[in-house]
Amino acid sequence: MTSMKEILRYLAGVAGPSGFGSNSTAEQVTEDCSCLVPSQLTAIITGATSGIGAETARVLAKRGIRVVIAARDLKKGGEVKERIQKESPRAEIVLLEINLSSFASIKRFCSQFLSLGLPLNILINNAGKYSKNLEFSEDKIEMTFATNYLGHFLLIEMLLDKMEETATQTDIEGRIINVSSVIHSWVRRDEFCFNDMLNPNNFNGTRAYAQSKLANILHAKEIANKLKARNSRVTINAVHPGIVKTGIMSDHKGFITDLIFFLASKLLKTTSQGASTTCYVALSRQINGVNGKYFIDCNESHCSSLANDESEAKRLWEQTHEFIHSILCQLTI
Repeated sequence: MTSMKEILRYLAGVAGPSGFGSNSTAEQVTEDCSCLVPSQLTAIITGATSGIGAETARVLAKRGIRVVIAARDLKKGGEVKERIQKESPRAEIVLLEINLSSFASIKRFCSQFLSLGLPLNILINNAGKYSKNLEFSEDKIEMTFATNYLGHFLLIEMLLDKMEETATQTDIEGRIINVSSVIHSWVRRDEFCFNDMLNPNNFNGTRAYAQSKLANILHAKEIANKLKARNSRVTINAVHPGIVKTGIMSDHKGFITDLIFFLASKLLKTTSQGASTTCYVALSRQINGVNGKYFIDCNESHCSSLANDESEAKRLWEQTHEFIHSILCQLTI
């Protein structure tokens, strides 16, 4: 549970050990990153057509990083690319199509990216989906779990060799960021079952979203252990971006709703504040060698006891790996 002291520090924007806090923006946390490396980095960002994903892409491009926008909607992706290049004319933006709920689409995306012959230094698994009603992907998997977790699991698996190759050739640490959520802590151990998440009997949108975000952290923990075991130059961490402001509440009038909106506005982040932790973990020198951790407000933080369970992380990875490859085998028949 969040303590009152932590809430007050959040509201005040008090900086943590990193020198940044809840009020820090993506541009602020990357100001000293332009001279980080002697050569251009390449970053893939999923879910970069709106919100914190688009802001992450904008700021990384501004810092001289080649950005690959992995987009389900190429029209929206093109609009983001145009906006970024208008602000940063020298920015190199690559736009490729991907549908993270489709294993076939992920395979196509990875083949297209690898065929470009580019290095891969940073992989930001930012895309997220919340389904109010039960939906299934073309692979017959519950849509939230397929998009938020399984799709990113396969993406990492298919691109990790390229990231390790790049890190070895350039002697620059590769970084993977899984965008999770503090809502992961809402999941009880007795309701976290792999088969039920694939095909739930009693669907609840909020529970499904929380389960997928818990899976994102457990995935990062297990991959980090595997990377450490082979002394890889690639790291993986999970982040909670915070809850970003929207205009929904401000559309309502009246004293009660105005009061609620005022109080909520003190807790919600701007888009740039929401993207700050992702950008910090992607670029900061302070994160060198940090692996398998969870970050909030640009500082290492605590996740739930279930998210810290290494045996649960290992079991989930094994179940996921076996399931995904059974689907991939069917795709190649």
